[in-house]
Amino acid sequence: MNGIPPSSAPPSVSLSPTWLHRVLDSARERLGMEVAWMSTFTEGAQRIQAASGELDAMHVHEGMQPPLEGSYCVRVLSGQLPPVVTGARRNPRTRDLPVTAELGIGSYVGAPVRSPDGRPVGMLCCLSRDDGAQLDGAASRTLELLADLISDRLAEPAPPPPVDPGERVRAVLAEGAVVTHVQPVVDLATGGTVAYEALARFPDVAGGPAELFSDAAAAGLGGELEELAARAALAVAPRLPAGRPLGVNLSPQALLRPSVTELLLAHQHLDLGVEVTEHSPVEDYDALLAVLDVLRAAGVLLAVDDAGAGYASLRHVLRLRPDVIKLDIALVAGVHTDLARQALVAAMVGFAAATGARLVAEGVEEAAALRELGVEFAQGHLYGRPAPLL
Repeated sequence: MNGIPPSSAPPSVSLSPTWLHRVLDSARERLGMEVAWMSTFTEGAQRIQAASGELDAMHVHEGMQPPLEGSYCVRVLSGQLPPVVTGARRNPRTRDLPVTAELGIGSYVGAPVRSPDGRPVGMLCCLSRDDGAQLDGAASRTLELLADLISDRLAEPAPPPPVDPGERVRAVLAEGAVVTHVQPVVDLATGGTVAYEALARFPDVAGGPAELFSDAAAAGLGGELEELAARAALAVAPRLPAGRPLGVNLSPQALLRPSVTELLLAHQHLDLGVEVTEHSPVEDYDALLAVLDVLRAAGVLLAVDDAGAGYASLRHVLRLRPDVIKLDIALVAGVHTDLARQALVAAMVGFAAATGARLVAEGVEEAAALRELGVEFAQGHLYGRPAPLL
């Protein structure tokens, strides 16, 4: 196999099948040939990676591995055959080769596919059953150009493998790799802390908790990850000062998991609240209300998070009648200069007073306007960033 290094290996970079078949179709059409293939060399053989044209008629199929010994390809590379062969069944250099009869080759054009260092790692070939009277030096140059395009594509870095959104979620679940941070909720009149919110952090995972929870939902593991975060939060709850409830974030879907209900009831002796988050639509409010009734009977407070962020969160407020309504940061930010936001916040203050709920403004960085509007409680960087308990 002169001309082919014995250690040549197939390219490690995968070509797009669609792109490669377009190249093969172009080769056949430009040269007027019946079959085109692209092969990669292995030890003693070539593997047909992709092929197009009248494959059955010429006994060619993708994945076949004809031997290199006796092939036109090895002879072209070694200089024993020119890159263009016509009248193959009459040509004394090809008529007696077994492959000529096996594939019914009447004409052939071949050009090497090379690695970035110039080694031949495969072949772009066109074959027909006719004698190929139309083939000339231009046919060879055309195929060489297309082979170079394939070689250039092989030299490009391999694309990253597709990411399984559940892979890192499963790793977190297996290792229990979650840390609970808490953020204070304060009384705007006194500045004193009246409650805390538990926030899950995943120190060994890039992208932040929101991205990980999104991956978990996409992989069907959202409930499991929320339950892991809730267990971590409940583990730190006994270390908080008495009389300051800890809010645990749980989606409606997670609350419908029996194991989550059992977990919360097992910790009902603590000052706890459930903050209903909005990860996906509620399909069965009756089922959710039944679970929440059990929890509230056990003394667990109910808060609706992100109120005002969208229709669904406001529907939660109307259907769930929470003990606490937490105004979304989108309503709170800039309220001191925005009359429309002031009107919405004032309306929520009136609604909370009428329903007996406490109103908490989230993401607070400026408090004077909120106090003037009647908001009593706040949470945000102005009063403390989320941090682990020391």
